[in-house]
Amino acid sequence: MQRRTLLASLCLIAAALIAPLHAQQSTAPAAQVNRGEPNFSRWEKAIAKIEQTSPRDPGGIVFTGSSSIARWTTLAQDFPTLPVRNHGFGGSIIAEVTHFADRIIVPYKPRMVVFYAGDNDLGFGRTPEQVLADFKTFFTTVRKALPKTKIAFISIKPSILRKNLVEQMRASNRLIQSWLKKQKNAAYIDVFTPMLDDKGEIRADLFVADNLHMTPTGYAIWTRVVGPYLK
Repeated sequence: MQRRTLLASLCLIAAALIAPLHAQQSTAPAAQVNRGEPNFSRWEKAIAKIEQTSPRDPGGIVFTGSSSIARWTTLAQDFPTLPVRNHGFGGSIIAEVTHFADRIIVPYKPRMVVFYAGDNDLGFGRTPEQVLADFKTFFTTVRKALPKTKIAFISIKPSILRKNLVEQMRASNRLIQSWLKKQKNAAYIDVFTPMLDDKGEIRADLFVADNLHMTPTGYAIWTRVVGPYLK
């Protein structure tokens, strides 16, 4: 009986020692994904919906990118005289938008592509230099397939939730703006500055409860700033 009791105790101790190791191993893949690794399969339904519902008339203006585009539900109303298409899918990173360009951009043969992403990339720990490199890949992918299409980059917006990343946002915006100046038929659209108050602080009234996504007031600023570039 004593031997059985001793053996049972040893098994319990061994299990307690091994359990943390299993926990560390099981969380590793999730941590890797959270560092900004592309996950194309998770967007299949969203991409298929865009393909099924968005008109394919050539010469339109395709807005694409992450949730700030996907949540711009008033896009058509904000630009009623323009053939705008909302091809955003929320939570995406730049590499994922690039991956799906041959499905949500190229077949539509737009005269202009308006791009917003990079916000999530920085949130997942990518550097401004990596954000620039990823955007270059997107730009060259679209430019190769659609050489006459204008490509505009909406600057990475400031937000209350990611206030700690403001300097990385500024750096990413500077790098992309500088690079775009050397490209033909391209534009950099600054929404970062108009989203600050007179003291240079992020305006809290521009965000919903999560302090990341925008209110109608925020989108009104985007409409005013982006509009002149679409003509």
